[in-house]
Amino acid sequence: MSTTFSTRKSLLWLVAVGFFMQTLDATIINTALPAMAASLGESPLRMQSVVVAYSLTMAMLIPASGWIADRFGTRRVFFAAIVLFVIGSVACALSRGIGPLVAARVLQGMGGALLLPVGRLALLRTVPRAEFLAAMSFVAIPGLIGPLLGPTLGGWLVQYASWHWIFLINVPVGLAGCIATLRLMPDLRAVLQRPFDGAGYAMLAFGMVAISLALDGVSGLGLREAGVLLLLVFGFASITAYWLHALRRTDPLFDPSLFGIPTLSIGLLGNLFSRLGSGCMPFLIPLLLQVSMGYTPLRAGLMMLPIALAGVAMKRVATPLITRFGYRRVLVVNTSLVGLTMASFGLAAPEQPVALHILQLVAFGAVNSLQFTAMNTVTLRDLDQDMASSGNSLLSMVQMLAMSLGVAAASAVLAGYGEVFGHASTLATLHAFQATFASMGLITVASALIFWHLPPHARAVQPEQPEVSGQH
Repeated sequence: MSTTFSTRKSLLWLVAVGFFMQTLDATIINTALPAMAASLGESPLRMQSVVVAYSLTMAMLIPASGWIADRFGTRRVFFAAIVLFVIGSVACALSRGIGPLVAARVLQGMGGALLLPVGRLALLRTVPRAEFLAAMSFVAIPGLIGPLLGPTLGGWLVQYASWHWIFLINVPVGLAGCIATLRLMPDLRAVLQRPFDGAGYAMLAFGMVAISLALDGVSGLGLREAGVLLLLVFGFASITAYWLHALRRTDPLFDPSLFGIPTLSIGLLGNLFSRLGSGCMPFLIPLLLQVSMGYTPLRAGLMMLPIALAGVAMKRVATPLITRFGYRRVLVVNTSLVGLTMASFGLAAPEQPVALHILQLVAFGAVNSLQFTAMNTVTLRDLDQDMASSGNSLLSMVQMLAMSLGVAAASAVLAGYGEVFGHASTLATLHAFQATFASMGLITVASALIFWHLPPHARAVQPEQPEVSGQH
């Protein structure tokens, strides 16, 4: 499709703003959870479902996003995504209980899941190949800005307005986005509509939901052991059924031959298990600071800035490090460092100097940023042009699933330690947090063994793909 330079530039801004809305909302809520819990009459330690619902919904819809855009057109789908996101935001602000809030977050996640993939598809089909890398690099910038502003903005809004405004600020941006979409977004559809693997999608989606609910059920849903075990069995059985289904189908949702590429299969497993640990940190740290250390929402949000700033700074040295030492060595060592820095929060206490806490946050932000860069690029580096789109969607799905599972798992661990230490005092809750950080850190350290199986000669770094989660 032929487009003018000004039209392409406007389209870039539209897709970038959509990505910014998505990434901002993934992080802005974390510092608001204690205030939301107080308003809704819930324990702040049982609010993980609000986070899990959003990321899990995104993980579920990402595999279908390309087909939906091809079937209904990029303009219509992108417009609908913004509308869903705005309606979900308003519903979140109007929620008067945890149940309606979780349902509204699902609606928000449905919109958020379509924003980046559909926008990226529109760029792929309108931007000349020679300009595509620069275009995607521009769109990726909001993925850095969103997490940078989100926690602080959320804390400021909670402290000086109310938690409802962390959702209501999406309304004017969304309305402007709707108008811009109708004017700027090309209405692109696939010439040849490939059939959608509905049965495979249902199996995969059910498996993801069941496993997430099993983990969330330990702390958030109050399920007994039998219910959790049943969900886990059904979840893993459903994913196994999908795999067998994909082996027989000529056009599966994700081609099993993708897993014949060593860097992709190892990268996906490493992404899943290392993020299972580190993905809980944006959720746990603001809770620790506010619940056990007495921080205000704004101060807790400001304390998250060192993580984001260190992450941005680390991007400049990530490529030289990987090029010099290779993916395997960098990921094995760095994954261990991520886990150890996470575990170091198990020593955090209110009487410690703030400078020490900032140093911990900077260290975690730096190694976590390097981790994301290395994992993303090694996962996609060996994909050919025909497999690139499917592999990228699979990686995006795994990223969001890991984020969902990480928060659910950390909440389950926190609830377990809460039973051990009790809830009688702030000190007991602090001990539960400390033990949780140590445990999740050890999980991350253990995942370093996965990356040991990478080819030792892999060094060349391909351009990094932007993450749908906004966590860089």
